[in-house]
Amino acid sequence: MKAMLGDTIIAEAPKEDLISIEGNWYFPPSSVTSELLEKSTTPYHCPWKGDCQYFSVKDGDTLLQDRAFSYPEPLPGSRERVGKDFANYVAFWKDVKVVD
Repeated sequence: MKAMLGDTIIAEAPKEDLISIEGNWYFPPSSVTSELLEKSTTPYHCPWKGDCQYFSVKDGDTLLQDRAFSYPEPLPGSRERVGKDFANYVAFWKDVKVVD
């Protein structure tokens, strides 16, 4: 599967390596082109997953605010709920489309 911004591939991994949580596909950290992401200061706390790290996505000279997110240190019990360790896996939204 691929996370695409226009024609640019931001992440790519076999579907079996991804984790689906609440309708979002989370990509393994090693499958993400980290040069296209910039840490955001936007705060968010999920009551069952923990503190979220947002990332803005680089689109040429434009920085698209908070188009990717991750949970660096999931709360105790969340891994069991998901069935896998999803720490630092990255999900995308808005302009970034996940395709087969």
